[in-house]
Amino acid sequence: MRLRMRLGTLLASVALTAAAWAGIVDEVRLALLRNSFSAAESELNSYRSQQGLTPEYVEAYSWLARAALDQQHYEQAASYAKQTKAMVLDQLRQCPLDGDPHLPVALGAALEVQSQVLAVQGQRTQAIALLQSGLRTYGNTSIHDRLQKNLNLLSLQGKPAPALRSEEEFGAKLTPLFQLKGSPVLLFFWAHWCGDCKAEAPIITQLRSEFAAKGLTVIGPTRLYGYTAQVEHASPADELRYIDAVRRRFYSGLLDMPVPISKYNFDTYGASTTPTLVLLDREGKVAMYHPGALPYAELRAEIEKVVAR
Repeated sequence: MRLRMRLGTLLASVALTAAAWAGIVDEVRLALLRNSFSAAESELNSYRSQQGLTPEYVEAYSWLARAALDQQHYEQAASYAKQTKAMVLDQLRQCPLDGDPHLPVALGAALEVQSQVLAVQGQRTQAIALLQSGLRTYGNTSIHDRLQKNLNLLSLQGKPAPALRSEEEFGAKLTPLFQLKGSPVLLFFWAHWCGDCKAEAPIITQLRSEFAAKGLTVIGPTRLYGYTAQVEHASPADELRYIDAVRRRFYSGLLDMPVPISKYNFDTYGASTTPTLVLLDREGKVAMYHPGALPYAELRAEIEKVVAR
């Protein structure tokens, strides 16, 4: 269903208001889901002719880069990403990056697409340098975790796993990762609001049982977000109680899993996507770094590789 307002006969004499165009991001995404770049660009052109270059427009435009990357149109994706970044920088003359919710989404997407295109084209070093530069410039903004995630995708595998911190914790007491060398370890980054995490829990429960004799340890880092399903602005104590309630309801097979609670862990591992699954080999090095859920067969195959080494 289109979100644009119907203005009837007034359309000829009354300019569209900003509220009328509140759905431009959805309009563009819908067109791209239909695999129509021409329709998406038409929506953007119509919007810009009426409203000008706004943060909403820039976020909507960033979806062109993501869609082109998904379809492996790398040159086109790089072009869209470059233009998105340029428009964000223009907007930053008027407000800080986190001063408007659309701008960090757009800039994060632009840098993500640029780095992934470089990596696909065999320019991994340049991709890593781009993300490192982004972290130096925007490391104190909301896109930090997204940039770190993409940097980890390119550089973390084969490296020693960063240590975990625990400001609060549930379940069994957290054992430092360096003390777990000799055993494979699965880090399961989850969030209390995350439906995909809840769906992944039975898979991890089953795999932990299957590989218990081979020493597999599962650790489930999470963090505070400042809200719960019932409270928009929750105190840390209230959110901790909520996390524990979610854990007991949806993660009943993993209640003895150590659950260290710290934003630091999410920042370090770039866990802007939940779940994020990180598999460590017996030497404590990262064997797999995967933002997002994995089906049973795929995750089992990765664990088997680590166990067999």
